[in-house]
Formats: sequence, C-alpha cells, structure tokens
Amino acid sequence: MKTKSLLVCAIALVCSGGAQTQRPTNAAADPAAGEKLFTEHCATCHAPFNAVRAPWPQTLQLMTSQTILQALETGKMQAQGASMTHDERFTLANYLGRHEPAAAAKANACPAGEPGGASTARWNGWGVDVVNSRYQPGAPAGLQKEDIAKLKVKWAYEMPGATSAGGPPTIIGDALYVGGGDGAVHKLNARTGCDYWSVIPAAPARTAISVSADGKLAYFGDVQARAYAVDTATGKVVWKKELDQHPFAMITGAPKLYAGKLYVPVSSAEELAAADLRYECCTFRGSVAALDAKTGAIVWQTYTIPEKAAPLQAEAGKAKFGPSGAAVWSTPTVDAAKGVLYFGTGDNYAERETGTSDAVFAVSLSDGKILWMAQLTKDDTYNIGCEVPGKANCPKDAGPDFDIGAPPILRTLGSGRRILIVGQKSGVVYGLDPDNKGRQIWATRIGQGGRFGGVEFGGAADEKKVYMPLSDWAPDPKLGGGVFALDAETGKQIWNATPKAQTCTGTEGCSAAQPGPATLIPGVVFAGSMDGHMRGYDSDTGAVVWDVDTTGKYDTVNGVDAHGGSLNYAGAVVAGGMVYVMSGYTVSVGMPGNVMLAFSVDGK
Repeated sequence: MKTKSLLVCAIALVCSGGAQTQRPTNAAADPAAGEKLFTEHCATCHAPFNAVRAPWPQTLQLMTSQTILQALETGKMQAQGASMTHDERFTLANYLGRHEPAAAAKANACPAGEPGGASTARWNGWGVDVVNSRYQPGAPAGLQKEDIAKLKVKWAYEMPGATSAGGPPTIIGDALYVGGGDGAVHKLNARTGCDYWSVIPAAPARTAISVSADGKLAYFGDVQARAYAVDTATGKVVWKKELDQHPFAMITGAPKLYAGKLYVPVSSAEELAAADLRYECCTFRGSVAALDAKTGAIVWQTYTIPEKAAPLQAEAGKAKFGPSGAAVWSTPTVDAAKGVLYFGTGDNYAERETGTSDAVFAVSLSDGKILWMAQLTKDDTYNIGCEVPGKANCPKDAGPDFDIGAPPILRTLGSGRRILIVGQKSGVVYGLDPDNKGRQIWATRIGQGGRFGGVEFGGAADEKKVYMPLSDWAPDPKLGGGVFALDAETGKQIWNATPKAQTCTGTEGCSAAQPGPATLIPGVVFAGSMDGHMRGYDSDTGAVVWDVDTTGKYDTVNGVDAHGGSLNYAGAVVAGGMVYVMSGYTVSVGMPGNVMLAFSVDGK
C-alpha cells in the first residue's frame, strides 16, 4: 500500500502524526553527533534566509523531538530520514527538538446551553462569498470605520504545541470553526472562545472551513488530499474522500460549497520533494473535483494536464518524467449566473511545458468540461531542485515560478461590466473578461514578483476598487510589502501604502512582506504582515487607521501562555463586530506563533 507523505508547503514543515517509533539501544543524545548530522543532512535547506524557504533552525528547536523523529521515520521527511539509521534519526531529533512536553491546556468547554449559532454573524469559507470578494458589507461586519481604532483583544486561544497558528476561521452565528496549527479542527464559541469540540483528521488541515446552508455539516481538506464532512454538532466524521493517490498530493485551497456540490482543488508538494537528489521527478498533475456534498461521491474531476506523466530522457542514470505540475493552490470561484467555475494554476515541475501552467481555467459547474483557459505566463517550469547544490531535478531553462496562488475574484462593476481580477506571483494584477474567454482588459504591475513575491494569497474587491497586498519577500527584512488600491475598471493605481522601514530591525524571521490576503469592509481594508502587524487602512486614501502588533504574549481562554508571530495566509476575518487574526507562521520563513486573537470594540 502506498504511503502518503505529509509534505506541506515547505520541504521541512514538521507536523505531528505517524506511527510510534522505536527507541534506539543507545538512547543518550549526543550533541556533537547531532550537530554533525544536521550539517550533513539538513543545513543546506534549513539555513537562515534559505532559498527553499524551509523552517530555520530556531523554529525547529521549538518543536518536540518526538514530532521531528516521527516526521523523519513515517512522515514528510522520511525521504531525508531514509539516508540515516534509526539511531542517527533519534540523535538528530533530540539535537534539534525540545524535550519538555507542551503545557497542558485547561478545561475550556462551553457551558451547557451555550448558543452555538444564535447570532446572524457570518463569514463562511475562504472568501466570505462564492465569488471570493473578501468584502464583508456593513451589517454582517458589525463594525464601522470609526470603530476600528478602538479594537482591542477580547479573547485569545492557544494552539497547543504549534509554531504556526493555522488557517482562517469560519464564523456561523456564534460558532467558530478553524483548522489550527496544532493539527486539529476546532469548533469554538465565536464570542467567548470556549470549546465545543476538537477533531484530529488523518493529516493536518490548513484550509478554511465551509459550512452547509442548514448548518449541519462542515467541510475541509487535509494535506494528504482528503476531503472531509463532519457533523457540526459533534465533530464526528460523516464522510472522508481521498482525491489523489500521488504521494505528494495535498489540499491547500478551501473546498467551495455551492448548490449541493463541494468543489475541491488539489495541489502538491512534489515541487519541493524535487530537492532530493534521489527523487525521480515529476509525475503529479493538478485537478479540481466536484463532490456530492451529502455523500462525498465524486461527480467529476478535471485535471489541469490531460495526459499522465511519461518517462523522459534519463539523466545521470535516474529516470525523469513529464509533463507535471499546474497545481491548483487556492479555492475556486463560482459564477452562478453562467454556471461556471474559475480557478488558477501553478507552474510546471519538469520539462514539457503544458500551456496550462500559470493559467486561469473556466470549467462547467455541472460536468467539469473546460470552457476556456487563459495562460498568463508561458514556459514556467520550475522546482525547488533548482535551489540546492547539484540542482537536483531542475528543469532546463527553469522558469520564474510565477504561480497563480490566489483565487480569482469575480465582480460586476458599476458600468455593468463583469470582470475577473487575478493576482499573480509575477507582481502583476490582471483584469480579465470572463465573458470573452478570459481576454485581458488590463494588467498592472505592483511589484517585482518572484519565487517569494508578488501576490501570494490574494486581495479583496468591491464594485469600484481592488485591494492587493504585496509580498516581494527578500532576505533584507526592510524590503517588500505594501498594499495597493487599483481602479477595478481600468487597473489604474489609486494609492499605495508602503510599510514602515524600522518595523523588523533585529528580529529573526521578521519581514515587511505582506503575502496574506486583504479583507474589506465599508471604509477599511485589513492586511497583515510578516512583521506580525495587522493594519487597517482607509479604503479611500490608504492612511493607516489601526495598527496592532500581535507578536506579544497572551493569557488565553484555554489556559496556556501563547505568543504571536508573523501573519500570512489566513488573513483577517470580520463578522458580528469582531475581527479574528491568526498570529504565527513558520511554514516557510517567518516568526513562530501559536495564537488566535479575537478583537472587539474596547475588548467588550
């Protein structure tokens, strides 16, 4: 039986899980031997400011030695662990990881009779609506522009033992659903942070969670390409469906729920596995599957590369395969009026560029038939093998790695024109015509772009303006970042809010980059930063109206001291007079943290 990998969005993000491992006969940790093993097997990828974006040594030291050992023997690092004996893996894990158990959380169960969905507050899934606008109107937001400067922490919740806080929460009434950095999916009370239940899926879930219209089922995907439906009353798994048996397949984008079907994007960590000299790259191809929301049965599954990978000319005695890649990293966008589903793709991993990489797809909601496809960047073949000594598996004439990692935003503008707004890692934002096969209406460059740059997780838009945060991460912590407001009709820049240059001085893992998605309410756009700050900007001028540093320590409702860190893919969630922020991110570079923060006016 094929063993799934636990590779998540970096070659060495360590998640708990896997089989229990056997203690070696010589169990004593040897620091000198551990340091030698780290230098020989790990240092190239895990050095500070590494091109692979693997966690830095100080981040690994926050993890438990048992977690690291499990990852080396049964999890996502088993390819690297295979070159060592069990005793060596044990020595390395004990050298890197902490040995004391994580502090136990106190009982935090919601009182009997606590309402689980009584209010009308609502933020469902990734983009708040099926068109992924990330625009929360005034009444559902429950906040006005003049309230924002008064926001203070109402409650904090620690993700036990985690170094990243987790994905964005979903708010349905007084219920909050979140896939935490601790590997569990939690249901909390959105007003108080008390626990209803937690469930541990077969592998961690980093996606946003979507809840059915009747409030009975919650849907999410895990990092081993399984989709789930759980009972919202109990957390019990109702159904579970594996969508791809490739060992590196995963679900990173939130499943989109619409009209009885669940549309699930499938991505892959194979691009990262290619850094291993022994790995015969590459065979994965991206897809989107439509599932029956009640049963999990697959209605259709459309692949971004029609043909399966085939052998190419071998190099250095090792087989090579292609075409591959074109992963679907983010949640799809529903066009209810036309019966169409839109989504973007990433780069190709190996030779044989497909014409479907770095592209926007339009497929039929009913049967998955491809209606049109618009490629934004040609000849983009790339994998992380290009960044390591020996350039293992690096394609010839490697491309720039300009994935479309952000979901398209569908809007109808004041003129009546419909437009698809697409941000790309190239640093370019596009306006495409969904009614004319994706014809380009405008294109606006907001940054340099690159492997760590451009638009990573997306923006927000209303009928007039588009708001896009910029990553452009660089080793210099003062570089990168910024939020851009563009005219939705023309793409013309209206304002640009640049980050403060002094924010990151002397703090390891800190950066001015802003890869996380924007969130918009009337009058204010929210955007977080890798420096740990969540900021609210005046949507007309770009002036900062709220700036909170989330990197401090917090007393939490579940009784464990927590601290914040970098802000990344979760973004801000606004509903019912509350703003929710996930603080801490070490999937790649960044400052560790493990806390979910809930803000309200004056903390009340």
